[in-house]
Amino acid sequence: MNLRKISTNLKLPNYALAIAQDYLPSTFFQYDFKTSNQVRPAHTDIPKPNFQEYRRKPLENPNALSSESVDNRRAIMSLFSFVGGIGTLYGCKAHLVQYVLFLSPARDVLATASTSVSITDIPEGKTMIVKWRGKPIFITHRTQQVINTERAVNLADLRHPETDDQRVQRPEWLVIVGICTHLGCVPIPNAGNYPGGYFCPCHGSHFDGSGRTRKGPAPTNMEIPTYKFLDDNTLFIG
Repeated sequence: MNLRKISTNLKLPNYALAIAQDYLPSTFFQYDFKTSNQVRPAHTDIPKPNFQEYRRKPLENPNALSSESVDNRRAIMSLFSFVGGIGTLYGCKAHLVQYVLFLSPARDVLATASTSVSITDIPEGKTMIVKWRGKPIFITHRTQQVINTERAVNLADLRHPETDDQRVQRPEWLVIVGICTHLGCVPIPNAGNYPGGYFCPCHGSHFDGSGRTRKGPAPTNMEIPTYKFLDDNTLFIG
């Protein structure tokens, strides 16, 4: 196809033809240029996307004010927040359960958390020592003289005021943790300045026949464990 025919088909002006002859390679004119009869629509002819099926009913109108649907949107956000909060709490609970189980005492330790003791073989004025939770427990069968003496003590004379009735369930039996409240030494039963009392050899604390601190550095009375009498001959500690 010659250049003249190309210019006619493409409707080029004469000066454009002259420029083409000077600058375009000769091979350019070997191609068969034909005018296209295709009709290319403008971008305005492309239909707009419609997302109506994805809209929630309160939001179907794109021209509506956001304040008209704020309650609906907040309700959905609150629902998701509630579900997320429940999931978070459940996860925290699962972790806390694992930590609690890890820190809880072993089964063999729990098995020794309570113990039963026969008190039939403890004579008056004597003390039996049993082990409970790794601590010594003093079970003292008190004489009537010791009971009367401790009940007559004036509370104003005590560093840690407690009546004798507050420290015993049965007058003839005193059950206490055999550990000095000063630095944790084990006192000696039936020793010290008070009949039927206890004496700590470590730093010289004296306790009376009710386990109350009377002299020395011990700040408080000896501890009373949790216990009960199953019958007249059996004591349950724990």
